[in-house]
Amino acid sequence: MQALLEPFQYEFFRHGLLAATLTGALCGLMGVYIVLRRMSYIGHGLSHSIFGGAVVAYLMTWNFYIGAGLWGFFSALLINATARRRNIGGDAAIGIVTTASFAIGVALISKTRSFTRNFEAALFGNILGVSTRDLIVLGLVTAAVVIAVFAGYKQLLFATFDPGLAKIYGVRTEWVETGFALALAATIVASLNIVGVTLIAAAIVIPPTTARLLTDSFGRMLVLATTIGALCGFAGMVVSYYTDVASGAAIVLVAAATFATVYAVTAARRHVRLRAGHATPRPCPLPAAGIALDEQG
Repeated sequence: MQALLEPFQYEFFRHGLLAATLTGALCGLMGVYIVLRRMSYIGHGLSHSIFGGAVVAYLMTWNFYIGAGLWGFFSALLINATARRRNIGGDAAIGIVTTASFAIGVALISKTRSFTRNFEAALFGNILGVSTRDLIVLGLVTAAVVIAVFAGYKQLLFATFDPGLAKIYGVRTEWVETGFALALAATIVASLNIVGVTLIAAAIVIPPTTARLLTDSFGRMLVLATTIGALCGFAGMVVSYYTDVASGAAIVLVAAATFATVYAVTAARRHVRLRAGHATPRPCPLPAAGIALDEQG
């Protein structure tokens, strides 16, 4: 028992554990909308875009959160504006904006030759170096995103599944899309030091995808994805301590193992039901994403 409680004696581990749990929950919640919109690439792309902003902020000696945050918000707005052009798809807009921004960061690093541990943390995460300021920022972003998501629950639901119908009912989908993009940018900026540029997309995509295997209800999917993300963050930190593996990688590997386990179990159960000839009928789904209407009002 003492060996299990040993890491909790250290303040840096307690800070990291709290940060990992909050990051997992936040990314899981935001990831639901991304996965259902089939826009998983945006998490990966926007994190690379924000890296460019982090480089600029470092070279200009600006506060990391201010510099990276403003750059991320601008990138998100630019992606939205570009994607609205009829002859340019959303995936193309993400690719153009984010790769250009990442290239700016790489070019500046190669020009100044000042690549430091700060950027190693940005690329791969440095959860054990999480400061009180980082925890405060992460907590504020988490609280703001949770409030925004549940305050605009119906508007986000409409915009996610049927934007055309949403406009008929008076939902300003362009404002919803902009607000969501800004919330995603804030999520990535707050999580960047914890998970890193290279792993943030997995933290956003894996928990909601796992939750999607467990339920057809949109409301339950939100709760499950948030819970799975938080638990994977917590468990990943513990695993990283005992195995001496990078924390960000441990969190993602725990999430991936969770997905693989749930996938195998649900596939086996479905196979058994089909062979028995009495598969349980599923609720009537929404055509856009196969999510049940039972809890959407």
